[in-house]
Amino acid sequence: MSIAPKPRVLIVDDEERFRITLGKLLGSRGLEVKTLGSGREALRELETSAYDVVLLDVKMPEMSGVEALAAIKKTYPNLEVIILTGHASVDVAVDIMRLGGYEYLLKPCPLEELIDKIETAWERKRAREERLSRLAGPGGSDRG
Repeated sequence: MSIAPKPRVLIVDDEERFRITLGKLLGSRGLEVKTLGSGREALRELETSAYDVVLLDVKMPEMSGVEALAAIKKTYPNLEVIILTGHASVDVAVDIMRLGGYEYLLKPCPLEELIDKIETAWERKRAREERLSRLAGPGGSDRG
């Protein structure tokens, strides 16, 4: 299995200007980035493309970030999800950690801090995948 030199990041946020700007900033740092506007779009995208880290907004129409996180972790338990929100809430933070979210960051988050969190989440995912592949032996694999 070949490992990409940089994490593949999926940005999910209903604020178009924010997600496009963040996508360009992360892309300029060498990360492979795709941006989407809803949790439902993200779930469809994850069916066909592999990502290492998802950056997910909490407050979105149709499906909240917490609902999207639950659906993502149910299907792709090894995928790391970082929640970005402009609305701090202890209850939401507790739900996110309980559902397996990796990190909970407030917008605006300094770019360097966000990149550090993405890279740390990616390293954690890679280490877990390596452990799982050793346990599975030859031919063992896991998506997400």
